[in-house]
Formats: sequence, structure tokens, C-alpha cells
Amino acid sequence: MNYRNRSRQAGFTLVEIAIVLVIIGLLLGGVLKGQEMIENAKIKNLANDMKGVSAAYYAYQDRYKAVPGDDIAAASRFVGGVNGGGDGVIAGLYAAQTALGAAAESNNFWQHTRLAGFLSGTATATAALPPTHALGGILGIQAPAATTFAMTGAVVCAGSVPWKIAQALDILMDDGAS
Repeated sequence: MNYRNRSRQAGFTLVEIAIVLVIIGLLLGGVLKGQEMIENAKIKNLANDMKGVSAAYYAYQDRYKAVPGDDIAAASRFVGGVNGGGDGVIAGLYAAQTALGAAAESNNFWQHTRLAGFLSGTATATAALPPTHALGGILGIQAPAATTFAMTGAVVCAGSVPWKIAQALDILMDDGAS
């Protein structure tokens, strides 16, 4: 029996395997932490998007004494402006993508706030579509016909939000209770 050949067998020692496992663990931990940071950034971006819409709503009311989207004098204020109904309610669904003035005051909202300089985006006499938010869904505003979840008045809405992110957003912006 040749003992020389036996001592030259190839393979990994336990120390080498342990080092590789530690490196894999560190890489996985870094990837998971990175994904968590990206998700938290999306939540904060969506919250900021919603707060920006709210701020534009109130700024428009302060400056023009009218509800944006429902402003009955928008055509006289802005070139290409489309008048709303003037009843104090933003008609139309938050994700409406209909012609301006055609019972889509939720689209008029974007035109009025953009033409007033409170929000960025395209606003012409025929088009002012709702923007997309940080998660890729539609960001909109509407006034519920009846009390919805104890909310009255204009409500900022965000479509295509996964429940986990919606729950985190609720905790961030509110008390987290339904």
C-alpha cells in the first residue's frame, strides 16, 4: 500500500466549507436587506406622491377658492382650461381616462392643478390623464358618492398596490387601523 498517494486525495476541508457557507450567508443577507430597502423606498415614494396630490388640492383651493377639477371658472383662469360642475364634488372615478369635461372631473383635477403649476405633467384642453405612482399603478382623486370607510370629501387613491405595501402605507400615513 502506498501511503503517499493516499495523502494527496483531493477534497475540501471543513474549514473551507465553513468559509464558503459564511460567504453565501452574507451574500443572501445583503440581498434580502437590499430588497427590504427598495420596498421601503417605494412605500415612502408612494406616501410622498399622495401627500403631494393633497398639497396641490389645498393650494388650489387657497388660491382660487374652488375645488380643482370642479372649478366652474377654470376656462377663464387657464388657456385651454375645462370647467367643472361647480358643485363642490369631484365627479368621476380616480382612474377615469375619459375626455376632459365629460363627467370626468377627476381628470379635470389633473388639468387644473397642472395648469396652475401645482403639479407637473401634461395638461392640454383635451388630455390630462392621471399619473402613475412609484409602484406603477394609477394615482388619482375622487369624491365618494357616499361615506366610504368613514371618509368624506375628496380622497387620494392609488391603484395596483399589493396588500403588504398598502398595509405598510396605512401604518406610515395613519394609525394602521382599518
